[in-house]
Amino acid sequence: MPRALGYRAFGGPEVQEFVDRPDPVPAAREVAVAVRAAGVNPIDHLLRAGVLPALNGAVPFPQVLGMEAAGVVTAVGADVRGLDVGDRVVGFALTGAGTYAHSTVLLGSATARTPDGLSDTWAATIPVAGTTALDVLDQLDLPAGARLLVNGVGGGVGLATAQLARARGLEVVGTGSTAKRAVATATGATFIDYTRGPVDELLREVAPEGVDGIVDTVGGAALRVVAPLAVEPSRVVAVGDPGVVEIGGAMVERHTDRATLERVADLMVQGVLDPQITAVRSLEHADEALADVENGHAVGKTVIDLAL
Repeated sequence: MPRALGYRAFGGPEVQEFVDRPDPVPAAREVAVAVRAAGVNPIDHLLRAGVLPALNGAVPFPQVLGMEAAGVVTAVGADVRGLDVGDRVVGFALTGAGTYAHSTVLLGSATARTPDGLSDTWAATIPVAGTTALDVLDQLDLPAGARLLVNGVGGGVGLATAQLARARGLEVVGTGSTAKRAVATATGATFIDYTRGPVDELLREVAPEGVDGIVDTVGGAALRVVAPLAVEPSRVVAVGDPGVVEIGGAMVERHTDRATLERVADLMVQGVLDPQITAVRSLEHADEALADVENGHAVGKTVIDLAL
């Protein structure tokens, strides 16, 4: 029976376990997929921890980890259009259905064909990191030449945002730990190592007049330290911390539709966006992959390859 990494209760890593489950059968608006690669994201451990009950509080256990996957369609729900059995696809899984698994179900409206020439491992990074980066930049809509601060530039969303921002002609400044300097500077961003002193003071040295926009991927106290650098509070967009609205900013307005997935895929094919995959693990080591992301040790993007 196909295996999956999931959990039978909310909690820390100790609640994770491999479970055997039959191949899911798609409902009318879903597609069943044989998973080839799955992206690893912070939301995975947040869902497991039970801190996002609006998303998975009513989902029965066991729940399976993972939100994004690339694979091959094995069955198509009656109401899904534009996708066929045998298509290589990338998309969002139903919450709890998971992608750290040999098979899963994806939302038909949030699934797109994977372009020829784009690997499954790259495609698996599109739904969460890729589309989030596109969404924050579309929301800010800064003109070429504007200065953007990416708070937490070294992760999957941060690096994608930096690359797409540079392609739009923006000047990018990014914060991160020492280990993330190389991947961040490779995007063309000016890197600020927050371990070397008060980050707001270090940022003022390179941006004495402030910045035109801020994309925050960190949240909490780190967001509140850098937020005053924005010339307008409304130009602060956070990926994960809803407290941003208390300082006049906004949460990212997410778009998970097929057209958005296709836009990101095209940017990868064009060479504009490299997901900066720095770790590829097998399903048997998916727990280690998630631990690296949860502990903040991951640099760039981590992917689970089901062929390993």
